[in-house]
Amino acid sequence: MSSHTTATAADPSPIVNVATGFMAAKQLFAAGEVGVFAALADGPLTPAELAGRTGIPERSARILADAMAGLGLLAFDGGRYRNEAAADAYLTGREGAPDLRAFLTFWDQVSYPHWRSYTDSVRAAAPSPFDTSAPVGEDVFRDGVTAYNALHALMLAEHYDFGAHTRVADLAGLSVEFVVQAAARNPRLHAVFVAPDPPDPSSVDERYRDRVAFHTADPRTDPVPGRYDLVLLEHVAHRFDADDNRAFLRRAREIVEPGGRLLLVDFFLDAADGRGLDPLLAGEYLVVDGTVVHPEDEARGWLAETGWRWLETRELPGSPRALIAETV
Repeated sequence: MSSHTTATAADPSPIVNVATGFMAAKQLFAAGEVGVFAALADGPLTPAELAGRTGIPERSARILADAMAGLGLLAFDGGRYRNEAAADAYLTGREGAPDLRAFLTFWDQVSYPHWRSYTDSVRAAAPSPFDTSAPVGEDVFRDGVTAYNALHALMLAEHYDFGAHTRVADLAGLSVEFVVQAAARNPRLHAVFVAPDPPDPSSVDERYRDRVAFHTADPRTDPVPGRYDLVLLEHVAHRFDADDNRAFLRRAREIVEPGGRLLLVDFFLDAADGRGLDPLLAGEYLVVDGTVVHPEDEARGWLAETGWRWLETRELPGSPRALIAETV
């Protein structure tokens, strides 16, 4: 008997779009590496001009550029390609914005090969060993992570008003850029970056060095001097377990003034909100180093247990989300 049906066939596009995602990623990595976006920084180019500027065959240039146009990173008008806003801002090396080309290199050379072992990590709930037969330079890892964190810091500063604060503490964060971006938007703001091994003060833009201080301490166990009207925990939650996160939140509660606020900035799982970035990064952390992207409702539980009242969650474009809380 035939199994054919006259009912309308389901649209397979969601499956095909996801299954070809690795192709889109590799096209993007290649476009960044050969300089497609940088070549278009000064204006639109024809396929032949783009090929000449990048030094690749015109056939290859057309494939890469059409792929980037299909992904919304380039536009094609009047026979010429041009950068769309995101590519122009973050993939051309322009001043004043994070250069994400370093992060594309990191994802291409570090993450992309490692994801081939992802199913093993899923089965074991543990990271897979790196292929030491083809080591990647430490600078690729460092520069890539630094670039992505700089984007996160910029997006937080664009989507949270630091103007109401004057004293900010960043406890055990991954990048001093978060408080630098805050200081850049508020000339009254002073910040302290607290960590067991804080960065060199020279890493801070000289325009803000007099307003960003450093203190060596493990906030989970060591006292933190001063009182603050805002405490920032950026990229802390996924690096630690529930007990450690509660310890960080208790320390934050101890040093914040009455009515003060907390920003808990990280990726968190919440299937109900439909945002796909967080579970993707959860997979990245799982396969690369085994750190944990916690469910948002669990994080809100930690807040309630440690003297904080959750106010709202703000999704930062292309970046983590910020759980905003105030003292109880």
